[in-house]
Amino acid sequence: MANLVRLFVTLNLKTGKMKNKIRILTFSLALAFSVNLSGQKRITEGTISYDIIVNTGDNKPSLASMFDGATSVVYLKRYMSRLEMVSSLGTQSTIVDGKTGNVTVLKEYGEQKYMINMNPAEWKDANKKYDGVVFTYSNEFKEIAGYQCQKATGKLSDGTSFTVYFTKDLVAENRDFEYAYKTLPGLAMEYETTIGNLKVIYKVAKISFNVVPLAKFELPKSGFRVMTYEESQGKKTTN
Repeated sequence: MANLVRLFVTLNLKTGKMKNKIRILTFSLALAFSVNLSGQKRITEGTISYDIIVNTGDNKPSLASMFDGATSVVYLKRYMSRLEMVSSLGTQSTIVDGKTGNVTVLKEYGEQKYMINMNPAEWKDANKKYDGVVFTYSNEFKEIAGYQCQKATGKLSDGTSFTVYFTKDLVAENRDFEYAYKTLPGLAMEYETTIGNLKVIYKVAKISFNVVPLAKFELPKSGFRVMTYEESQGKKTTN
């Protein structure tokens, strides 16, 4: 391949138009080689669907029952993402505008509907427990949704730890929806979190690369009580 490029250059060096073609060819070859070497696909658009598994380990089945039949789906479209969780309690959606860094959380619990707007600093504060997370990687692998995944253990600044399996085959263009895992060298395919005394595991069931309607990222213009981040945290705002 290198000899072919050199021959192409020698035969057409005096022609300005051909020089441009040479530059384009060289760039294209370099890009193709870099993609092949990394083997990682960037998800610019698609849908990631998760199964939700609850391990109670105690006598609180009523708390676990709210996750019975719950679904979690991430919608991706270029710099936009929407994380949508539906449970027996209602629906909660987190919409991230990767271009501005602004985040909107929609909470729909029966007749109660709230819209919480956050700027980048507030979104960072909402996820501050994950700042400085350090991952260690184990030589342990398993297949999830058709992808080879490696085990990693994340350790937070408060000393707590959690387990995650990720694949190096995929990475999302906009990673703000996976704030705790965005420093991993790939897409988180299975991870655990805690809600009260419950350990909740999110595991990717399916990944689709189909087109996502832009309407998925449009914010409602009415029907929601709009709140600031401080109000959602029970803090009083000052003028």
